[in-house]
Amino acid sequence: MNIEIRTTQDGSHTLYNFDLNENYHSIFGALDESAHVFIEAGLKPVLGAKNGIFVLEIGFGTGLNAWLSLCEVENTDKLITYIAVEPYPVPGHVAQQLNYPELAGKDDSPLHQLYQRIHDTQWGTTHIIAPQFHLRKLPHPVEHFKPYWLFDLIYFDAFAPTKQPEMWDRAILEKIYDITVPGGVLVTYCAKGQFKRDLKEIGWQVETLPGPTGKREMTRAYKPVH
Repeated sequence: MNIEIRTTQDGSHTLYNFDLNENYHSIFGALDESAHVFIEAGLKPVLGAKNGIFVLEIGFGTGLNAWLSLCEVENTDKLITYIAVEPYPVPGHVAQQLNYPELAGKDDSPLHQLYQRIHDTQWGTTHIIAPQFHLRKLPHPVEHFKPYWLFDLIYFDAFAPTKQPEMWDRAILEKIYDITVPGGVLVTYCAKGQFKRDLKEIGWQVETLPGPTGKREMTRAYKPVH
């Protein structure tokens, strides 16, 4: 994998993929983007109504979204079962250099070690990272994903449609719709018009929200409760 660590404007690291000519996160702030899009707009409202949820992440990447989700439920009675689909896992020695726990003020807490554990655990097996957070990472494309679960929350965090258009294909979005519970939520940084039109045609109820720093909009979608 041809990648290097770069620092974004909020001081947090991202990875740059030379093959795609693309960053894994916003250059305006990796930590800010993940917290804004996936935690504030996705996890908090969904988790607030339930004691336990199933989360599916499309594009595990640096593990930042998973780690922030774990941070959110630490010392609570909530449970997240987190499934991540990532065909190109980030090498462990690269993940060890990323500075998210330090910036989040977690360097002297167990959460610092748990970030590394998220990366160190074997792929294809469910692991109890913490009592409140169970993780299963799957090293294959979402097209090959055969779930045994229905999901309350989807983190759609693939590379941009211009860089990885196959990930935003309507067939993928239909598959995700089918494995989302009624009332379930999808969140993503993407706010492209065609993407939102595809979601609506499939059956999602779509809303456009203010984006993170440096990005005007993001998307949140709901599967209707019939």
